Formats: sequence, structure tokens, C-alpha cells
Amino acid sequence: MSERGIAVACEGEDWCPIQATAILFCKKWHPVVVHRLLVHGPLGFNALQAEAGGISSKVLSDTLDELETYGIVERNVVSEKPVRVEYAPTDRGAALEPMLQAMREWGEEHLLEPADADDPVEP
Repeated sequence: MSERGIAVACEGEDWCPIQATAILFCKKWHPVVVHRLLVHGPLGFNALQAEAGGISSKVLSDTLDELETYGIVERNVVSEKPVRVEYAPTDRGAALEPMLQAMREWGEEHLLEPADADDPVEP
């Protein structure tokens, strides 16, 4: 990743910023992890996994590695014995907060209510 942003092949196209954002957020857990860190502040791996709910250790580890590569999350060693690491959003990650809020609002407005237990949803 360059200092100015996420590298994409569409540079100069008016839709390119949309694609760059999609590259970052079209993975299921990326926005969830960033949101949890923005809401709760720096978290250790296990605490972040608990806050994300349902994410496996492998997927969380891969997600954190990718978000670090994009400059969205930073990894900080808090103590050396025993080694304790916390993850926190960078300034670039914090700048995603309005977009995450807009995603939440859109979802709240457009998602269907959970079906009654006696009335399963047909695929």
C-alpha cells in the first residue's frame, strides 16, 4: 500500500474510490473488526475475538494482518513478559467511523425483522 491509499488498477476513473473502499470492506469481518475497535478502543486478540462474536482465530488473525497492511489497524506490544498485544485503529481507521455509521443506519432501515421461530424464512 502506498502512503496515499490502497493501490488499485482503476486509478483516474470516477468510480475508483468506490472500488478501493470495496477492496477493504467487501470482506465479511473487516468492517466488524474496525467497528469493534472504534467502539471499545484498543483490545487484545481474545477480547477482540469475543467482541466480534463468531470469528475464528485464523480469520481474525488474517483480518488483522490485512487491516495492518492497509494502515487501518495498528498492533502494539503492551508488555513483554508475558507478551501482550493490543490492536487499535489508526487515524486512517478512525476516519472510517462515518462510513460504518452510515452502513449501520442503512442496515437498520433495510434489514428485515427476525422471523418468528414458528415461521421459518424460505430461501
